[in-house]
Amino acid sequence: MKEITFYKMSGSGNDFIIIDNRNKVVNENDLHNFIAKVCRRKMSVGADGFILIEESDSVDFRWRFFNADGNTAEMCGNGARCAARFAYLNRIAGSKMSFETDAGIISAEVSNDMVKINIPEPAELKTDYLLDLENGALKISSINTGVPHVVIVMDSLNNVDVVKLGREIRFHDTFAPAGTNVNFICQNKDNTISIRTYERGVEDETLACGTGAVAAAIVTAFKFGAKSPVRVITKSKESLYVYYKENNGKCSDVYLEGDARIIYKGKLCEDAWEYSL
Repeated sequence: MKEITFYKMSGSGNDFIIIDNRNKVVNENDLHNFIAKVCRRKMSVGADGFILIEESDSVDFRWRFFNADGNTAEMCGNGARCAARFAYLNRIAGSKMSFETDAGIISAEVSNDMVKINIPEPAELKTDYLLDLENGALKISSINTGVPHVVIVMDSLNNVDVVKLGREIRFHDTFAPAGTNVNFICQNKDNTISIRTYERGVEDETLACGTGAVAAAIVTAFKFGAKSPVRVITKSKESLYVYYKENNGKCSDVYLEGDARIIYKGKLCEDAWEYSL
């Protein structure tokens, strides 16, 4: 029976399957279904995302990132931090590194189980516009932090139907065909915000979202004057820290810092993906 070594890692509650694929241990045939099957909870390992670490001609390594549904995504902040720590622990890179993503070159610095990464310069910021939904218009903001995000400011997050409302916005015609991630945020004291996120590709609420935390922090900076660093409290209760410089209405030098923990190491057996989806 074929076996594939993997790590299960968590970044502030976002969990990932990570495989060193520099020797092409993963079969490219039907890769989409392979990933969807091993990321399926209760039937296999289960994860929010799947990461392949591969060779690069220019930097320390290249990654390929996939959502749990098997589709690729340009960027994932929590996944990037986990990938960086994985690379450091497996001597693929030093504590300071750079790696290729579809959103550009990402730099990272590992310090124990904490990792700080740079985020592609946010783009397409649009604040306070109305989106027509089933139950009426809703005021939203949107931004691309490597992947698209909608940000909605709420008085409280306790009674938000994140899945129902998030799914409606995620598949809204305004964001077709790619869709968007959806973040509900609430301002707290001391430059802190709380967040709940519906993630595209997972198609559910997740315990954290790194690029969503960055989107929330940047929108909060422009709408309410929040100063760097912004502390973002995720549903998992772990905190992410977003650093940035603001100049003439634009944010640059954006960094995301948070934990990247090893949950376990193991071997995928064929039974992990040889079943009906």
